[in-house]
Amino acid sequence: MEDQTGTVITFVVYLAIMLAIGVWVYRHTNTLSDFVLGGRKLNSPTAALSANASDMSSWLLMGLPGAAYVSGLAAGWIGVGLAVGLYLSWLIVAGRLRTYTAITTDVGTGKPADALTISAFFEHRFEDRSGLLRTASAVVIIVFYCIYVSSMLVATGVLFDQLFGIAAATAMTIGVLAIVSYTFLGGFLAVSYTDVFQGLLMWFALLVVPVTALVTLGGPGSTIEQISDQAAGLLGAATEVSFADGAWTQVGTLGAIAVISSLAWGFGYFGQPHILARFMGIRSADAVPLARRISVTWSATAMAFAVAVGLVGIAYYADSPLTGDGEQETVFIALTQDLLPAWLAGILLAAILAAIMSTADSQLLVASSALTEDIYRARIDKAAPAMRLVWIGRGTVIAVAVVAYLLALQGGTVLELVANAWAGFGASFGPVILLALFWRRFNWAGALAGLLGGALTVLIWPRIDTEGGWFDIGLYEMVPAVIISFVLAWLVNFAGPTPSATVREDFAKAAAMAKPKRRRTPAEAERAEG
Repeated sequence: MEDQTGTVITFVVYLAIMLAIGVWVYRHTNTLSDFVLGGRKLNSPTAALSANASDMSSWLLMGLPGAAYVSGLAAGWIGVGLAVGLYLSWLIVAGRLRTYTAITTDVGTGKPADALTISAFFEHRFEDRSGLLRTASAVVIIVFYCIYVSSMLVATGVLFDQLFGIAAATAMTIGVLAIVSYTFLGGFLAVSYTDVFQGLLMWFALLVVPVTALVTLGGPGSTIEQISDQAAGLLGAATEVSFADGAWTQVGTLGAIAVISSLAWGFGYFGQPHILARFMGIRSADAVPLARRISVTWSATAMAFAVAVGLVGIAYYADSPLTGDGEQETVFIALTQDLLPAWLAGILLAAILAAIMSTADSQLLVASSALTEDIYRARIDKAAPAMRLVWIGRGTVIAVAVVAYLLALQGGTVLELVANAWAGFGASFGPVILLALFWRRFNWAGALAGLLGGALTVLIWPRIDTEGGWFDIGLYEMVPAVIISFVLAWLVNFAGPTPSATVREDFAKAAAMAKPKRRRTPAEAERAEG
């Protein structure tokens, strides 16, 4: 334990900073809008980095490097899909969603409504007086976020066990208490501000580790040679490689199913409520272009660094491969401990905790918002005072965290849990969000069918696409679920009601307001002044 003193101190200081931010923001949290969306006051850098940090969970520092360690460069296809999906979500969804959620007409009163959650937006956008759509979407959010947050707690267990030999259950307890503390106090603003700090730390850590390893291994040329010595296909983007008993074997060309499954991760961005919340919380549609540039640059480079961590790990541990059960996902941790002095290793390893916390806090907040805004206020007490709603929101943060904690105790790998939850949101919310924003005549019946069809397919597909199952092709559940969601939404839409004139007016208004104001050229400005 003596060698870990620096790391322990770093972790304690880091957690203290996160809690201090929560306490500071607590004083500025007076309404449910403050707690859920920070009053829609995020500037471009904060919105961008917060979206990235809440998106790139421990998967970025554990799951992706582990996949690259096992499969080589071919694991990078996931990163390609995610980078494209992130860019498109900022380009075509962010501005219009920010505007539309703020100007929708309340289904009950006919007055302007400020939709604080995706579920509330659906109810207003589709004039769903039955409440079925809002309730169903809130339930989907809660179910998949319990799975998602549990993956973050599993990662916490792996991290603390690897560093300090602490039992997984104890580590998960520490993690959930820390995350709940500042989320409970500060809500959206605390989560967003801590995410900026955590996002910068994650990016720095992912840069330092592979660069240090490259220098230690004798430079890029020497590193590439050492990787190729293990298996020639490890550096081939279209080559399938298997890893067993500490050895890599080139199997053949990467199949179309594998490439499609990897690229399909990108579609998930259209339906992740914790990322969509950043789009809704940004100051205005005019702030979106700068946020998009920051976000995509951060994300693309961070994922490239993460793949590099896995590749240099192959060379560094060539004589003693990581063969233990799930040990491949600890390649970043192992390299950091073996390559860097203890004080610096402590700082960089805190990046994993940052990745875990920056995602889990956002997910807890959105799940809490669904319970508070979409179930309690919408179904139980519509006239509830502002501070009562804030405290109910805080209480539901704890409730969701407890459920996720119990799920995490059941075990599972980080990548498997993240993949299922990511697909669940991408396939259930993604198609509905896109159709809601870009199809004027899309109605509540089609939205409900698409939402439930996508969610159920994600839950069912992994159980039938197995060895010896109905399907045995290894297709990521995102693909069939998205297809089924779109098809059901389109077919059932024809059986539903025609959207009212109010809905069509809101749709046109949101589309017009979402267009960022074009900056005048110097010549145009001169003519205007003249």
